[in-house]
Amino acid sequence: MIIRKLSEVEKTPVAMEGVRGITKQLVLGSADGVPNFSFRVFTLEPGGHSPHHSHEQVEHLNFVLSGSGALVDGEGALNPIGPGEFAFVPPGEKHQFRNTGDEPFVFICAVPKSYE
Repeated sequence: MIIRKLSEVEKTPVAMEGVRGITKQLVLGSADGVPNFSFRVFTLEPGGHSPHHSHEQVEHLNFVLSGSGALVDGEGALNPIGPGEFAFVPPGEKHQFRNTGDEPFVFICAVPKSYE
């Protein structure tokens, strides 16, 4: 059994094309012996966003902890999402997370552990 505080997990900058102002915390993953899924927490600073991208074989299960943001779909439509809301992004669906507010937008993203 593992119990871990988010505040004790290192934040690492996400450095890839199309990313602006994002850090990632790998809260639980394969290094912990987790057999199937990993929990990642992303923090998007004001104006921050992920690339507009898709993953052919990987779904994302998301839960917003704080801040205000949007989940952009394949057509470019902004779908508002905020604290206490869940989102499912199926494999192959183009998507992007954006911070639409003036404070950090923080969410949990669960993915298969092979995609940490």
